[in-house]
Amino acid sequence: MSEDAVWVRSVTGIQLHHVTDLQDARRFLGNAVMALGAAHVRTGDARFSGLADQLKAVVAQTHDLEGEARESMHRLHSTDPERFVRCREGEEPWPDELQAGFVPRHTCRDKCLYHDHEVLDAILQCTCGRPPCRACAIAGAP
Repeated sequence: MSEDAVWVRSVTGIQLHHVTDLQDARRFLGNAVMALGAAHVRTGDARFSGLADQLKAVVAQTHDLEGEARESMHRLHSTDPERFVRCREGEEPWPDELQAGFVPRHTCRDKCLYHDHEVLDAILQCTCGRPPCRACAIAGAP
């Protein structure tokens, strides 16, 4: 059994779709391509430019996967907007992500835009009356 940890970027208020992970991967790969190119310029070692060329192909593949994930998310938004909101709010997993072992997003640290941040236009989005955090009840405190 693998004990590898997966770092999941936490954004208060929403459950990120895996398209965000693919965006990160593409940016990081792009940075690696640029760094290898710089190493080639400094050393003249063709191995660096060869490796950069290989990574460029991986960047292109990652871009394609990102596009597919984005299209899946947009399709859900247009076909089932209520489910899209439930997924974004972390009440249920995104349909194209693993369903097994899903725990709702921790909401206990969410802040109300109206009461906590004094955004007057957000009065209709007040989150103060929400029930206790379901994730804490299922998996324990964050």
